[in-house]
Amino acid sequence: MDTYYIGYYSSPVGLIKVEASTNHIVSLDFMDNKTSKNENHNFLITNCLNQLQEYFEGKRSEFDLPLLPSGTDFQRAVWSELMNVPFGTIKTYKDIAIAINNPKAVRAVGGANNKNPIPLIIPCHRIIGSSGYLVGYGGGLWRKEWLLNHEKVKFKK
Repeated sequence: MDTYYIGYYSSPVGLIKVEASTNHIVSLDFMDNKTSKNENHNFLITNCLNQLQEYFEGKRSEFDLPLLPSGTDFQRAVWSELMNVPFGTIKTYKDIAIAINNPKAVRAVGGANNKNPIPLIIPCHRIIGSSGYLVGYGGGLWRKEWLLNHEKVKFKK
């Protein structure tokens, strides 16, 4: 059984909680406040917190971390495709559905986005509605808007 490690990062979009196993980042959550006073870092947590710092300082556009998101095969296929959406660009839910060879699964792609256990690093914030407007974000639309503005992405308001 894996040991789990926890670290927190205070970002411009609020407190971020990162959890890791011995070998993988397993979750990232936007928090209102710490759920535990105890942080126990391993190399991955420290590396992830440093990469988050670099991202928010504008010094990093890609994360280089071993990830192990827990989900269904469909969800993992969607999350894998999200990793192909580069910094500073956006795609629609339909684009992702087509890319995973399931063009009618637009709503299911939205559901998988919502269940993404490692948002920001698996960049679900870069997925918008086919109208060009921001729709849905588990961390709140204000965070999605902030992140896209940080990446200098143009979208409809």
